[in-house]
Amino acid sequence: MTAQIIDGKLMAQQLREQLAQKVAELPTVPHLAVILVGNDEASIIYDRNKQKAAEAIGMKCTIHHLDEQTPQDQLLDLIKQLNSDSSVNGIIVQMPLPKHLNSEQIIESIDHTKDVDGFGIYNIGLLHSNNSSAMVAATPQAVLYMLQQTLGDVVGKHAVIIGRSNIVGRPLASLLLNHHCTVTIAHSKTVNLSQITASADIVVAACGVAGLVKKDWVKPGATVIDVGINRVNGKLCGDVDFENVKEVASYITPVPGGVGPMTVTMLLNNTLQAYLEQNQREQNA
Repeated sequence: MTAQIIDGKLMAQQLREQLAQKVAELPTVPHLAVILVGNDEASIIYDRNKQKAAEAIGMKCTIHHLDEQTPQDQLLDLIKQLNSDSSVNGIIVQMPLPKHLNSEQIIESIDHTKDVDGFGIYNIGLLHSNNSSAMVAATPQAVLYMLQQTLGDVVGKHAVIIGRSNIVGRPLASLLLNHHCTVTIAHSKTVNLSQITASADIVVAACGVAGLVKKDWVKPGATVIDVGINRVNGKLCGDVDFENVKEVASYITPVPGGVGPMTVTMLLNNTLQAYLEQNQREQNA
């Protein structure tokens, strides 16, 4: 058996074409505001990619690039301005922030209706309570979308998620539960991890350990989603031993070219949804 590759680039391209058609029919242009503090090279590249992707489908994306030493109050003032600007539909603050800034306070200062990253406690609460109005973080959304496009249905399947971060593992667990999966969350303190993953229909690796998931960790015929992004000897790789695991899995995502392209696309989808909901509220006011 050789696994079928889940092509995230192709899925992203197809979904962006659909989003572009929807955006073209709108009376005004959805607007995403990105706040970048400092000069982290990876963050700069990532935000430029967001801007290019947004503009390619007809959206507006403004990057507010602030100095590394920007004080907390100044950043909060900018978020307050963006919250009150009706032309701005989505706001994200690029992580990680410089150490002198309080990330939690900054995230919570974003209007929950514009929190297109889905990191605020309000949206997290909506997600955990299975409320359909929740703005869900882009990477968990990307994972679910790829699973649904590949398997058609995740109902009743056993998914093991390796990783319990607030960005991927925890929200993904809630999202899969909301779609009737049986979910196990594993992490660095889990005992007999390989035995647990070997029982899964779906394995999601999101722990940041290069090549952690081995061939004998995966049940024959399982679907493997690799969220990890690591650099080893100058090359990007995931949390899965791709070349060997693909010999037993039915479906597998590559790194790069898997979950990554879909994550940016889901962020754009969230911005569109925020735009539509904000305009609906204005019409009903």
